[in-house]
Formats: sequence, structure tokens, C-alpha cells
Amino acid sequence: MELVEAIILSVLAASTPLLIAATGELVTERSGVLNLGVEGMMIVGAACGFAGAWLTGSTLVGALFGIIAGTLMSLIFALMALGLAVNQVATGLALTILGVGISGLIGAGFVGERITPAAHLAIPGLTDIPLVGRVLFGEDAFVYFSIALIIGVWWFLYRTRAGLILRACGDNHASAHALGYPVLRIRTFAVMFGGACAGLAGAYLPLAYTPFFIPGMTAGRGWIALALVVFSSWRPGRLVVGAYLFGAVTILQLHAQGWGVGIPSQFMSALPYLATVIVLVLLSRARTGGSTAPATLGTVFVPDR
Repeated sequence: MELVEAIILSVLAASTPLLIAATGELVTERSGVLNLGVEGMMIVGAACGFAGAWLTGSTLVGALFGIIAGTLMSLIFALMALGLAVNQVATGLALTILGVGISGLIGAGFVGERITPAAHLAIPGLTDIPLVGRVLFGEDAFVYFSIALIIGVWWFLYRTRAGLILRACGDNHASAHALGYPVLRIRTFAVMFGGACAGLAGAYLPLAYTPFFIPGMTAGRGWIALALVVFSSWRPGRLVVGAYLFGAVTILQLHAQGWGVGIPSQFMSALPYLATVIVLVLLSRARTGGSTAPATLGTVFVPDR
């Protein structure tokens, strides 16, 4: 029972940054924008989040620093891709490279430092319930926020007029513009939301997952988050399943190495990324009835003046 509980808790912890980052990217892509800079925004959020928490002693301040950092990085992308109509793929890749450099500069003075990790919820009588107590009533605030975030995004996209307009901008930006909707402004806010989520997801890593900062600690999670959006067919419900599935694969390879499974450790470490590639290939082959992606995803929109 204790082993099962430990594995479930580990899966939740490993899945949380993927879910937060992928949720933000889902909103961005539903608006018709493809931002490949998630990894760069996450690593800058991690560096700034740790710096904020270390300087102030507050996890909340650290999370806010991560959100602000991710948002500012996303504004660079919005300026280039939306304001200047630069190719979105190239801009996103450049943003990732920029983020890696900025995070190394910011985090250089904090390597080797440690902070107190985010506190976990503790409800007397409930947290102590075998197996489910710590899973449901003993997590940190980031885990609960990630669940609330995906529920809020689902409600926004499918139950509000603003969500309908955002999806319209992704499906047919020319028609949305003809109806008088400010497509570029809507897409800019969507990109900023995606950047804020990526920054928070990055900040989660040093604030709760491992209470220290090391360069490159996102370890490709931003790319997995991008793959998760495709895996989910741009639907919030499937995104939750995908995030916890990929989180489980990550934890599986760690436990398999601990159990002494006769497989090279290098292969086991690559398993989450190999699973990502396999899932994307299978999805590509399975979609014989057409893609569910926003019709104008990644295309440049220049409104008539």
C-alpha cells in the first residue's frame, strides 16, 4: 500500500508541470498561434521562480516571479510573430534558445542554493486515510491549481462567448476579423496566458519538485507539453489523461532502474521522450478523417488597414 501510494504521489508530482504548461499552450494554439518556445519560457520561469523564492523566502512570490518571467518571454514572441509577422516556428525556436541563455545568466548565482519546498496540505483525519489520504488531501497548492486550471480552461473555451470567439480566431481568422473581432489582440492575450502557464510550470520544478536550481532542469518538459497538446487533439479532457500518462512513464523509468531491471539506464531515461515520439506517430497514422487542429494554426494574419 505504501509503495502504491508513493508511486501515485510521484506521478502526480511529475505530471503537474506538464499539465500546467500544456494547458497554457492549448489555449495559445486554439487561438491559431503555434508557440514552440514553451521550453524556453519554462526554464526562465524556473530560474526566476527560484530566485524570487530564495531572495524573499516566499514560495508564493517565487511562483509570481515565474509567471511574470514567462509572460515577458511570451511578449517577445508576440511582438515578433504577431506584431512583425515573423515565421512562428522560427520565432518559437529562437525563444527557446534565448530562454536557455537567460536562465543560465539569472540562475548562475543560485546554483547550489536550497530553499524550503512548497508546503503540502494537511487536514487532520483526512490526510491520514490509507492510500487516498495523501493523494487527495496531502498535495501542494500547485497540484490542486493545475486541476482547477484545466477545469477553468474547459469552461472558458466551451461555455463562454469569449472562448467561442477565441476558437473562431483559430479556426478562421479572416472571418473573425470580418465580424469585427480584434484577432491580433485576442491572440496576444492567448500567447500571454500560455507564457504565464509555462513560467508557472517552470517555477514549480525548483519550488516544489526539487528545492534547488540547476541549469537545464526542465529537461525537455516543454517539448513534451507541446506534444501533449497534439496528443489531446486540442481538447482539455484528453490533455489531463495525456499529462498523467506521460508523468507515469517518467516515474516508471525511475522505479524500473531502482528495481534493477536489466535494461540500460540510458534507454530507460529516454523512455518518456521515446513514448512522446511513438504517440505522435500513432496519432498521425490514426487520423484518417482529418485533423482536429485549429484550421489557421501557425499561419500569419495581417489585418487590412
